[in-house]
Amino acid sequence: MIRIKQNVIHQMEIEDLVPENIKQLKPYVAGKTIEEVKNQYNPAMISKLASNENRLGCSKQVKNAVHKALRDIQDYPDPISQKLRKKIAALNGVHEKEVLITAGSESLISVICRTFFLENEHAITADATFVGFFVQAGVNGIEIKKVPVTKEYKFDVSGILNRIDPDTKLVYIANPNNPTGTYLNREEYSHLLENLPDDVLLIADEAYFEYASNVLDYPNALDLRRDNVIILRTFSKAYGLAGLRVGYGIANQALIAEMTKTKLTFEPTTLAQAAAYAALDDTEFIKKSVQSVNKGKETLYNFFDQQGVHYVRSISNSVLMIMQDEDSAEDFSQSMLEQGVILRRVQAFGLPHCIRITIGTEAEMHHFEKSFLNITKKIFS
Repeated sequence: MIRIKQNVIHQMEIEDLVPENIKQLKPYVAGKTIEEVKNQYNPAMISKLASNENRLGCSKQVKNAVHKALRDIQDYPDPISQKLRKKIAALNGVHEKEVLITAGSESLISVICRTFFLENEHAITADATFVGFFVQAGVNGIEIKKVPVTKEYKFDVSGILNRIDPDTKLVYIANPNNPTGTYLNREEYSHLLENLPDDVLLIADEAYFEYASNVLDYPNALDLRRDNVIILRTFSKAYGLAGLRVGYGIANQALIAEMTKTKLTFEPTTLAQAAAYAALDDTEFIKKSVQSVNKGKETLYNFFDQQGVHYVRSISNSVLMIMQDEDSAEDFSQSMLEQGVILRRVQAFGLPHCIRITIGTEAEMHHFEKSFLNITKKIFS
């Protein structure tokens, strides 16, 4: 009998295989799913207000398009999403070669990180912004210089510009910001553009564009385009396609051409491309979604004012609740979870004392208020 010697890799040897930048990463911790909460607490009602999804769902046209696209799932998807790319280009008044489509805008951030950075180059952003950027920069071994947000929880434009040096490759701005819901107005954004060196890239992440676009002084980055700006948009928020993962970038053709080289070949999927194409046709659904969020925010603001809760006014589809400290945030979110209300702690985003609340349906927001009052009653009774 011939014995095959098993190779045993000890823990120390495994660690030696992993680069230091990967070792230092913390796994992304998503909000709890409805199924998890049901199994653990079995509340009478569950309201998922943690992930900034569209709680109205998606357009009926999307579901029909996905059903039709099922007949093609045995074939690889179009690697450049040609049909969808042409439609996005036409709707935004740009050339189709200025558009790149991926599996969500976070995938685009990953593409940017692995396409443009040279050794020892770094990025600059706020200390409290989208955790996906922190993760993708870390995966690619990119140093991030973090500038504290202002007392209004906004990007500090002057602070960012002052941190730029010869090794700065990129500045990341989420506008509106996630998780704060705050934004740079047209004057502030223009000031950033005018003072940004031509050889420094700017990511203008507009994941919440549909909710913000009607705000009078909100700067649509497409109206203020520069050759060094990459604009990110997504179908995961207002369009309700978070489960299908579709995002797109708009930038100078030369930048898009280089990014196309490092993009995963067959993303997004056939179903995702069909869904996004159909979603763009249903403008009434988007209008309804934005109106529902705006109404829900005003109701929540009034409730918080009555209860003496500190919060940040938002132009996205969520509201940031400011707690006294990290322990208070943890205790409150856990108590709400036991009531069936799933909220988002945002310590990974740089704000351990805050909680992000997605604006849900009218029934879900009533559930939030009722649960809040139940918890408060227990604390002070």
